[in-house]
Amino acid sequence: MVIIYVELFLIVCLGYLSGVFVNYLTDVLPWKRRFTKPFCLNCGEPQSLASYILFWHECSKCTARRSWRTWLVELIYIGLAVWSWLNPPNAIGFWGGWLVLIYFGVVVVIDVEHRLILHPVSWAGVGVGLLIGVIRNSWWETLLGGAIGFGLMWLLYWLGEIIMRGLARMRGRTPDDVALGFGDVNLSGVLGLMLGSPLILPGLLLAIFIGGLVSFFYMLVMLILRRYHLFAALPYGPFLIIGAFVFLFLGEYLLIIFAL
Repeated sequence: MVIIYVELFLIVCLGYLSGVFVNYLTDVLPWKRRFTKPFCLNCGEPQSLASYILFWHECSKCTARRSWRTWLVELIYIGLAVWSWLNPPNAIGFWGGWLVLIYFGVVVVIDVEHRLILHPVSWAGVGVGLLIGVIRNSWWETLLGGAIGFGLMWLLYWLGEIIMRGLARMRGRTPDDVALGFGDVNLSGVLGLMLGSPLILPGLLLAIFIGGLVSFFYMLVMLILRRYHLFAALPYGPFLIIGAFVFLFLGEYLLIIFAL
C-alpha cells in the first residue's frame, strides 16, 4: 500500500511538472520561436525557473500574476497523469502516451491563444509522430497515414481559401480570417503519422464532425447575442487533437462500445 501511495505522489509530481513545462513552451515559443529564459508576459522581465516550478506565479518586477490558464493547465496535467497511470494506452504505453499528451497540450494552448500552429512545433511533432507511429504501426502505415492526413487537409485548406475569397468578393470586402490555416495542414500530417493509415481517416472525420458541431452552436450563440461576424472562424487545431486523442487513448473503449 505504501508503494502505491509513493507511486501516486510521483505521478502527481510528474503531472504538475509537465504542466509547468507546457506553460513554459506556450509562453515562450509564440514570441521567441525557440527555447529561452522564462519572462513575464506583462513587462518582459526575465524570470527564474523557480517562478515556473513553485506555486506562486508572480513577476519579480511588476508583481503581475500569470493568467488562470497557468493554473488550469497544471491541474489538467495532474489529472491526466493519474488517469494515464491507471489507464495506460495500448501499444505506446504510459511514457509514449505522456509524450503525446505534452505535445497535444502545447498545440492546443498556442492555437487557442494565438491562432497559430508554429513551424517549430510542427517539426517537433514530426519526430514525435514518427516515433509513436512506428511503435503502433509499420513504417509503411505510418508514412502513408502522414501523407493522407497532410494531403486531405491540404485539399480542404485550398477549398476553404476558394470559398472565403468567393464570399468576400460577393460582399465586396476582404476576408479578415481563413477557414483553415496551413498549420492545421501540418498538424494533420503529424497526427496521420501517429495514427497511421488505418485510423487517420476516421480521426479526421471525427475532428470535422466535432468542429462543425461546435462551430454551429458558436454561430447560434453569436447570432442570438447579435455579435456574429461572417468571416469569424474558430481555431481548428483543438478539434484535430480531439479526433486523434479519441483513437490513441480511447480506442479500446470504442471497440467495447461497438461490440455491444
